[in-house]
Amino acid sequence: MSVSANVVKQLRERTGAGMMECKNALVEAEGDIEAAAELMRKKGLAKADKKAGRVAAEGRIAAARSEDASTGVLVEVNSETDFVANNDEFRSFAERVAQRALESGAEDLDALLACELDGKPIETARQEMVAQLGENIEVRRLIRYAGDNRVAQYLHGARIGVMVELAGGDDELARDLAMHIAASSPVCVSPEDVPADQLESEKEILLAQARESGKPEEIIQKMVEGRLNKHLSEITLLGQPFVKDPDQSVGDLLRERGARVVRFARYEVGEGKEKKDESFADEVMAQVRDS
Repeated sequence: MSVSANVVKQLRERTGAGMMECKNALVEAEGDIEAAAELMRKKGLAKADKKAGRVAAEGRIAAARSEDASTGVLVEVNSETDFVANNDEFRSFAERVAQRALESGAEDLDALLACELDGKPIETARQEMVAQLGENIEVRRLIRYAGDNRVAQYLHGARIGVMVELAGGDDELARDLAMHIAASSPVCVSPEDVPADQLESEKEILLAQARESGKPEEIIQKMVEGRLNKHLSEITLLGQPFVKDPDQSVGDLLRERGARVVRFARYEVGEGKEKKDESFADEVMAQVRDS
């Protein structure tokens, strides 16, 4: 079957593999880009699969926390361009939305959008920002932690925000952990928290890769076990080397300090969203036409 150049380009951007590898995988997968990407992972050809989740929208992450550090929120507010994301009015709007989310006790987006900001519903204030700045603006998501434990937050610029709930320890440790999560992007706290279907999928991929070696099945099983354990240490917080002391794992650090991470959230602007592939000039012309 024939495969369009555009589909090949998409798969190359997603996997980082060469043009012919992508084309051959798409032919084998009968044009299904998801199946082709999975096939390439199994063959060990995908060099940058993480690019599949690249940021595709602009905006800011904003955070707010109570004075006693027992409650905190993270909020993502999106814009179409980074020009607007860095606008003072947009920045102020995002920060005020986060503060209102904290004060209101809103647990989900619908509840937050119904809250008032400067005497009007946040949804109305959002619509007014769209009219003022000339771009679509979206209050996309929020997460709230509240309880008897310590909550810490860290913002890396405006694009990455982390919130950690820590039992025991102190503010310095909690903030260090938040910074670590921002830098190292763990998927969950411990191997026990990894979803079973995700674990099984990774095991299947590792098995397919190991069997290409042609080694006996008992050797393959040991290879897979070792690689799976390594994978789990890389994606779970407790198994990762601590960024401020790579000779020590985060799990060891927590045991040493008598603390426990209850949960964490890591937001990155635009993750999971798709953005049209267009130039800055195209964006300007589109805005001119709209006006």
